[in-house]
Amino acid sequence: MKFTHIVALLSAFATALAASVPVKVTYDGTYSNPDGSLNNVACSNGANGLVTQGYTTFSSLPSFPFIGGIPGATWNSPLCGTCWQLNYTTPTGNNTSVYITVVDLSATFNVSPETFNALTNNDLTTFNSGSFTASAAQVDAANCTSEVRSSYVSARLEL
Repeated sequence: MKFTHIVALLSAFATALAASVPVKVTYDGTYSNPDGSLNNVACSNGANGLVTQGYTTFSSLPSFPFIGGIPGATWNSPLCGTCWQLNYTTPTGNNTSVYITVVDLSATFNVSPETFNALTNNDLTTFNSGSFTASAAQVDAANCTSEVRSSYVSARLEL
């Protein structure tokens, strides 16, 4: 049953890349480790692997620490290295948005704590709950470059 749910979700992603779909967002400190080896995640090697593209550690990715796992990103999946925009409206009504690079397989959109905090506007209650629902859409890979991330982080620091 869960497998068919994942297949249906992936089909929705494939047929409506620009359309946002609701997703559960969680976090894992593993994705915060700058020295984390890309050989230890689903998107390691193979034709679609990140190691094959010349990346070796999490911090070698331009979007680090805005990385994570998503459903369907199995070994050598075309989803590996794709860029996703996550949007969330905080309980206080603030709309936030981040971009993540896919590095791993997960049952949820499982991201670094830094990404989780940026998306929730550092809301401790949401952070302590461990999850929330956001919308996700696959976007152009250019959105996950260090230049875009740096602009985003700078803008957030000015708030």
